[in-house]
Amino acid sequence: MASILTNTNAMAALSTLRSISSDMATTQDRISSGLRVGSASDNAAYWSIATTMKSDNAALSSVNDAMGLGAAKVDTAYAGLESSIDVMTEIKNKLVTAQESSADKAKIQEEISQLQDQLKSISSSASFSGENWLKASVATGSGGPELASTDTVAKQIVGSFTRDSSGNVKVQTVDIELSTKNVLFDTSGNKMGILDQDALQADVAKIGDEYFAAVDSEVVDDTFFENENGVWAAEGGTTFYVKADENKWVEVTAADDTTPAGDALENTADVFATGTSVTEFDISDMTSLKTALGVDTDAEAIDRMISFIDTQLGSATSAAADMGAVSSRLDMQQEFVSKLSDSIESGVGRLVDADMNEESTKLKALQTQQQLAIQALSIANSDSQNILSLFR
Repeated sequence: MASILTNTNAMAALSTLRSISSDMATTQDRISSGLRVGSASDNAAYWSIATTMKSDNAALSSVNDAMGLGAAKVDTAYAGLESSIDVMTEIKNKLVTAQESSADKAKIQEEISQLQDQLKSISSSASFSGENWLKASVATGSGGPELASTDTVAKQIVGSFTRDSSGNVKVQTVDIELSTKNVLFDTSGNKMGILDQDALQADVAKIGDEYFAAVDSEVVDDTFFENENGVWAAEGGTTFYVKADENKWVEVTAADDTTPAGDALENTADVFATGTSVTEFDISDMTSLKTALGVDTDAEAIDRMISFIDTQLGSATSAAADMGAVSSRLDMQQEFVSKLSDSIESGVGRLVDADMNEESTKLKALQTQQQLAIQALSIANSDSQNILSLFR
């Protein structure tokens, strides 16, 4: 039926044209933005996943930056330890030279003093972003190393950002503990660092398999008595004390009140030789050095200092090895985080990125369809004009 009031052919052609125009707008938007899913209305599930993963990827980028900062701190500490090892080795060599009976110990000490100052300079300079991992408080208590107990300072480096299957997020860290094993100077004042710790005195009393501080026979308190093992004990009690220094006591617990067994003791006490740390000892005053160490001859004193410095050198070497291992781990973690970030970005792209080859081909087809739809609409609109010819 032909009607001049209702042109169904034109309506159908117009509907087709509108559909084609809408598809063209969508395709053009994808081409201009490069996204197949640009908003939640395009695909709510994919858009939600992509938005979350983009946020996580941004967090990973921050993790990489934080790891770079942490790695710089580790590398700074490692460089300080490495340089300290070289200087300590040189000090040990100077002491070996000083063992020669004709050696001028005062002149050798002048060289050692310069090396000692260099160690202090290295430790103070090994700072990055206001943090110095070679100088830290690693002991608690007061009264020096005899009565101090070791402590640790926890340092954390951001290592990764994770999200579990429940959606919970967590920042994982690489943990580093600063302790008497890797700190060069103990800022607590207890001298428990590698370079400021004094050597042990030679004259210590032995109980069982444990070594304790030598105890003199002078009674300093009537409430204590000295038993046959040289241990001061509270009379009638089970708590025993070892005298570490003048008026300094360390508590030990024994099985009974008269003869403490070595395997029953919980704590040990050592007497440290004052002024014998790597950065303080002075071989130009051998009398004071021998007295502090509790030895009789110059050769014994220097031998003990060589042995002590070699022990501290081993501790510094071990600390440097640990720092090097942490540095290597951080390098691997940074590489992993970079690869992980690339994988996430690639995965998000698969979800939301537009295939430009497909979209360009589709745009060409839609443009052709649009032209045909316009032509069809023009033909449909001309139908009513054809009716006029019937009335002529």
